[in-house]
Amino acid sequence: MSRSLKKTLFAAASAITAVTLTGGAVAFCGFYVGKADTKLFNKASKVAIMRDGNRTVMTMANDFQGELTEFATVIPVPVVLQEEQIHVTENAILDHLDAYTAPRLVEYFDEDPCVMYQRREMAMMPQAAMTLGSADKMRKKDSLGVTVEAEYTVGEYDIQILLADQSDGLATWLKQNGYKLPDGTEKVLASYIKQGTKFFVAKVNLEEQTATGLKYLRPLQIAFESPKFMLPIRLGTLNADGKQELFAFMLTRTGRVETTNYRTVKLPTGVDIPVYVKNDFGSFYKSMFEQQVEKENERAVFLEYAWDMNWCDPCAADPLSQDELRELGVYWVGGGGDKPGILPRRPMPQARDVYVTRLHISYDADHFPEDLMFKETNDRSNYQGRYVLRHAYKGDAQCDAAEQYRASLPKRFESEAQTLANLTGWDIDDIRDDMNETGQSFEEPKKDSWWKRLWGNDAKEG
Repeated sequence: MSRSLKKTLFAAASAITAVTLTGGAVAFCGFYVGKADTKLFNKASKVAIMRDGNRTVMTMANDFQGELTEFATVIPVPVVLQEEQIHVTENAILDHLDAYTAPRLVEYFDEDPCVMYQRREMAMMPQAAMTLGSADKMRKKDSLGVTVEAEYTVGEYDIQILLADQSDGLATWLKQNGYKLPDGTEKVLASYIKQGTKFFVAKVNLEEQTATGLKYLRPLQIAFESPKFMLPIRLGTLNADGKQELFAFMLTRTGRVETTNYRTVKLPTGVDIPVYVKNDFGSFYKSMFEQQVEKENERAVFLEYAWDMNWCDPCAADPLSQDELRELGVYWVGGGGDKPGILPRRPMPQARDVYVTRLHISYDADHFPEDLMFKETNDRSNYQGRYVLRHAYKGDAQCDAAEQYRASLPKRFESEAQTLANLTGWDIDDIRDDMNETGQSFEEPKKDSWWKRLWGNDAKEG
């Protein structure tokens, strides 16, 4: 199989597809200065899942690279999908969701330490803590046990919904219809068939694709009801070339989404790191993420963002509009909810009632042998992967507080260096050298004698 064929993945991404055609918490402050979006990672796939009760809308971004004639995907689905349950959307919406939830870099600038000291002296009363409100065709080959339950053309895709009685029959049917299967496919197919799973097969309709005028494939969406809240990833590991990166964006009414069969781990956040990292935040984030994956024995799902979509602080991008959210399946925004058993509500202006969770999974077959199973929680506390640069005050402040401030900087810089080394595995001496070159010196400043500030001596020196 060619390298381009091995990259065929569709959406949940490298995650879901298995077949190719033969052929080639608190309110944060600070200035937002950078983000770690999915473009940092190779072989990265994105899927957005709206979940409300048993209702599910899955939006799958395609990262296929190669000739369109070679593209095809097979996705296990719990029900036979009708044509109205399948849709094609635009990449820009998932790109927006990615940018909005991406881990971010923020920076602060220290104030004049003398002014800070005066302000503390004047602040005699404690401040109140701020809180923010939060047409079916049935064709069966008896010898193979495969039924084509439905066929549609949706956008630029030809779609079939398959039922199968046995994995070897399904595998044979796929091969007879021009697919080449990676080793191990039949075993995985058998486990899905045993559960009564159907199979969603999509191929590119070249005529329809040409009519779009686009040079890329748009995301496919499917809507269905199922008591299982899950994402099938096992088929995608069969023809994967190394580890895959999956970004799952969950949209719910309730709160944060977690995996139930793998540990969900929050990434380190809110830590101070050296200011020179601003010039290469991408390298820092990739190294930090790799360290965390290794620390968790390559078997964890990582939380990168969890927040009520009504606000963010700071925002790496504007919150999604109501139209964008509805396109992703969030049917209750902009028109009141038709959730079973609940009366429609009149939405408040700009209120979205949507909680978004961003999960990042670096996986392969050895460490993720099961599909991802999820659960909704009632936890609506805010979390974001957030990394802080603190610029030291450079002015000529003259007071006892300023002397104490300057004397404290080497210790603070060393703490930042140690934090960066622990997070990334980078050499601590290299980090110190880079910090010194960018003005974060580890040398303690010389302390003036106290009498130099008597009788106007400091003025005489000027």
